Amino acid sequence: MNRYMLILWGGGQRMSKMSPQEIQEHMKHWTTWMESLAKQGIWDGGEPLGAEARHLKGPKKPVTDGPYTEAKEAVSGYAIIKADSIDKAVEIAKECPLFEIDGVVEVRPIRAM
Repeated sequence: MNRYMLILWGGGQRMSKMSPQEIQEHMKHWTTWMESLAKQGIWDGGEPLGAEARHLKGPKKPVTDGPYTEAKEAVSGYAIIKADSIDKAVEIAKECPLFEIDGVVEVRPIRAM
């Protein structure tokens, strides 16, 4: 099986407008989804990311604050799954709870080094 990274974009803007009860309910969907993938043996990890970032660029590596994109478009987390093909990984990604809060999921193969 191949490994794929689901890069999770956005969702924070909508989530910031949710009540604590709505957030708790939404988080249950995440737990259910991840547990389902784990039971199938295709969950390989993942975490939410904080909003703060630092960018380093070029030979002198100056450090600047980031991210530069609007918060609604920023990377908010990642998940790593196992699938036989990118098309199968996309089908798995379609069940991601991020879509409930207007997020975007980018599916990328993880290449072996």
